[in-house]
Amino acid sequence: MVTEVSSTARVAVLGLGEAGSEIARDLATAGADVRGYDPVAGAPAGVAARRDERDAVRDADLVLSVNSSHDALPALEAALDALRPGTVWADLNTASPGVKQQLAERLAGRDVPVADVALMAPVPGKGLRTPMVVSGPGAQRYARLLSGWGASVDVLDGPPGAAICRKLLRSVFYKGLAAAVVEALEGARAAGVEDWLRENVADELAGFDRSTLVRLVEGTHTHARRRTDEMAAAAEQLRELGVEPRVATAAHDLLAELRDRSAAR
Repeated sequence: MVTEVSSTARVAVLGLGEAGSEIARDLATAGADVRGYDPVAGAPAGVAARRDERDAVRDADLVLSVNSSHDALPALEAALDALRPGTVWADLNTASPGVKQQLAERLAGRDVPVADVALMAPVPGKGLRTPMVVSGPGAQRYARLLSGWGASVDVLDGPPGAAICRKLLRSVFYKGLAAAVVEALEGARAAGVEDWLRENVADELAGFDRSTLVRLVEGTHTHARRRTDEMAAAAEQLRELGVEPRVATAAHDLLAELRDRSAAR
């Protein structure tokens, strides 16, 4: 990948919380000219504090919006009139593909290309080295600039929303798995077998490979009827232990739907 490093490239970071502050600090350390704004957090060392979004972006070549999904659109609205033509608006928020597309629609005709950036690992401890996937009309320039400062960026063909789509689909698995483990351990704690279940879960996860994925998917469809009854019993046990079976109930409902689809064929 060709990198684009310029001593005059100016970066505005909107949102200086846990993630934004680390990325901003790493950019400054790498030699970027960084300014930032956050309504409640101060600017880290090497980052020039600005008084609001408009002030932060008025002289920027690249804007990194690192707020939250709820603040993605408001941050753009607050900065909109101060954006210069040619500035890249990079949205690093974990917002839906629809929100990313709304950002692009709001900037249509302004010569401010959007880069939809998905951070593919937790930022704390990694900062600018957090693996990133980017899509949208501003993706190539974003990748050239960030790679020049030491970031790892993969560019996807596709519009704003393509990058975050991949992250959110993975989140269904990863965060859903975490929720299931938390609920199961809460039940195990109430039943007095938490240590046993911790070891059992750890052993199962350690043995996962590609064949495990095939077995999980095929087994879920093949045995949906039996597993529906099993998850009903599991949910009932959790209630008896004083644990609300949110994940167990969701699993039961999905299995019941698969069971009914199979019966209808």
